[in-house]
Amino acid sequence: MNVPNYLTLARIIAIPALVAVMLTDFQDRDLVATAIFVFASLTDWLDGYLARKKGLVTVIGQLLDPTADKLLITSAIICLVQLGRVPAWAAVIIIGRELAVSGFRSIASSRGVNIPASGLGKAKMGVESWAVGALILGPAYLGKFYFLANPIGLWLAIIMALTSAAEYYVRFGPQVLSKQP
Repeated sequence: MNVPNYLTLARIIAIPALVAVMLTDFQDRDLVATAIFVFASLTDWLDGYLARKKGLVTVIGQLLDPTADKLLITSAIICLVQLGRVPAWAAVIIIGRELAVSGFRSIASSRGVNIPASGLGKAKMGVESWAVGALILGPAYLGKFYFLANPIGLWLAIIMALTSAAEYYVRFGPQVLSKQP
């Protein structure tokens, strides 16, 4: 265990708090939930930065970090569906992409192919984090600028999710499919 791994664990621990806050009705709920989400999102950036910059990349970190990212985004998206800010079909696309890419990576790994995060995949996470953060902040705080979260941010997140998934399949599909299990 090292500092980047502890930051990843902090992100995972923040997720139940985020869900509890998002699904509990109280004054300034959206502001508190946004603060938790921003904290968790910043740990994602910081753990990756420290791991690469300080040479602290570990196997557990390589496994935990993407898992923490997926848990954070999917938990927030599901709560946003419950709050009526994200349509279920959009959640299915975003969460489905996460499951599909995770499954593809598992198949690739079982065949000896490592699929690292691509630049497009990292950009997808950045766009999703921005869009989900804005959706959590909600119309009460964003007012007339809420359109930047929904529909613009939501559609950008969907487009980035689908595009980055396609990139993984195009780049690594032939290599993965050509190897026998």
